[in-house]
Amino acid sequence: MDYSYILNSALPQKEKLLEFGFCDLKNNGIFVCKKTILNGDFYALVTLNISRGQLETKVFETATDEKYALFDVPSACGAFVGEVRGEVQNLMEEIRIKCFVTQDIKQKYLDFLHSQFGACGDTPWADDGDATSTVFRCPNNKWFALVMKIKFRSLGFESDEPVWAVNLKADPDLILKVTDRKSIFPAYHMNKKYWLTVLLTAVTDFNTLCNLTEQSFKLVKNKK
Repeated sequence: MDYSYILNSALPQKEKLLEFGFCDLKNNGIFVCKKTILNGDFYALVTLNISRGQLETKVFETATDEKYALFDVPSACGAFVGEVRGEVQNLMEEIRIKCFVTQDIKQKYLDFLHSQFGACGDTPWADDGDATSTVFRCPNNKWFALVMKIKFRSLGFESDEPVWAVNLKADPDLILKVTDRKSIFPAYHMNKKYWLTVLLTAVTDFNTLCNLTEQSFKLVKNKK
């Protein structure tokens, strides 16, 4: 099962991976870890390929080393496969906590918006139950940044985990160049030709985020 979405919000730490039990067998940045689950009847084989941005887990029966195929079938349901997935999810959360840097940069970014643009932000959709989306406006009252909490699934990942992100306006040619689907994505819930979405996580380059925000401000400021 693919857990690569974790790499969009967290940075792996080599020393912590090795302490946890991962091995870099060929010293090529591909880390592998084997952990028993379900009282030792099964084991999870976790593989992290840092250069490719891939994190996946496969499950095997301990007695036979045969792959437990249902674990990778999204439509598979039932008490047992649910128990397997639950234990693997707990393992992946443990790995994220112990082996990754996971802090977000939301507050740092909000401080930047306030100091650079004097923008305090407002929540126009609070009456509709959305108090997490904050709009930051130019002097012409048009907004140049929308800070929001969305789910990774909204960006094309198989995860309902929430993440902080910001929508920014950009030149269409620039959008094509900077979109990497790791920290910068086609805009969520906006015109993807003129807007993009940037994650507010540890994997996002803060200087790039600030530059994109300044360009968004300039584009919106001159709009009538």
